Amino acid sequence: MAWFTPALTGAIRAAGQVVPDGLMPSLRPEDLASAARAVLAPASREGLEQLMASIQRESPLSFFGHMALRWDALRLLRNAAQIDAAHAKTPALAAAPVEAPIFILGLPRSGTTFLHTLLAEDPANLVPRNWQTIYPAPRPPGFDPKQDPRARQVDRQLRLFEALSPGFAQMHPITADSPQECSEITAHVFQSLRFDSTHRVPSYFAWLEAHGHEDAFRFHKRFLQYLQNGRPGRWVLKCPDHTFTLEAILRIYPDARFVFVHRDPLAVIASVAHLTEVLRRPFLTRIDQAEIGAQVAERWIYGANLLLAFDQRGDIPPARKFHIHYKDLTHAPLEAIARLYGHFNLPLENTAHAAMARRIGARPQGGYGAHAPYRLESFALNRQELKAQFAPYIKTFCAA
Repeated sequence: MAWFTPALTGAIRAAGQVVPDGLMPSLRPEDLASAARAVLAPASREGLEQLMASIQRESPLSFFGHMALRWDALRLLRNAAQIDAAHAKTPALAAAPVEAPIFILGLPRSGTTFLHTLLAEDPANLVPRNWQTIYPAPRPPGFDPKQDPRARQVDRQLRLFEALSPGFAQMHPITADSPQECSEITAHVFQSLRFDSTHRVPSYFAWLEAHGHEDAFRFHKRFLQYLQNGRPGRWVLKCPDHTFTLEAILRIYPDARFVFVHRDPLAVIASVAHLTEVLRRPFLTRIDQAEIGAQVAERWIYGANLLLAFDQRGDIPPARKFHIHYKDLTHAPLEAIARLYGHFNLPLENTAHAAMARRIGARPQGGYGAHAPYRLESFALNRQELKAQFAPYIKTFCAA
């Protein structure tokens, strides 16, 4: 990391002013596709057009935000073209089954990342890794991220982002080889709720909600088929945004299984709002905490009700659903995981159990450090109002 210095970080952070469009590389979809040497599929084209139009109208990009968005869009276009080319060259990829994947559901900050990280220690489980969503490739047996140039590059990128986003590393400690969320996969066709976390894009968000997520998860399956490359194993996938894409998941993966991780929403909403603020700060010149608070609260009140309704659906048998509470997961994680494996009738081998135990010993509770509690009032949120709005979810899943 000799190239990375505090002076460089300071220079990038200082360049937070809006730069006239004529002085910056183009973000027009056709120019991005040309620069990436990629042919836009219809789904990708519509998503990219909607995203860029929304950002142009509604997101006050900083200099860094403009450059980062262009880099990200080019990367996503090139990666999607790579996946399409691989499927065209090897039609057997599309025939490879993705059988009974496990999707981890739950409100953000509820322990889903901790669970995903532990399940990734089982060699029988397949998870998408951070570096694989940036430089798509199968993860070979015996993979060593310290020796792989792609993983080392991603670790450098993460350190840079952490320097630009004070507090991110404490809230979401990750490395290049950490399991990654599915929203990073669906971003490749520009149909991902991820963009709403890093930018202010209300019109894009409304379009995506109306458009649905089936196109995104059709690509998601092709991406997983490329990563698994014939390797046996079951996919374990995690993203809080799965809550809003369940219908698409069931259409693409009709045999999917679901793990619900529950935590009192009042314990996490301020943290979710703060993380959204942290994620947006490097990219935008203006941040409105009250707007973020209202957005996060509205979104996850709706999400909590969706989880409640999904659990009550009779067309998905109880054998395909497993519930766990945050306190049980963090206080006795190995016992919780043993119950999860038992519920789905999966073997938990001694080697996997030992690897999980080592991970817990090295980074208890996922490596999240102690911090001062985030205040609802900072985001113009009222505790009593939230408690009433979350009441059905709390009564069902979080009552003492």
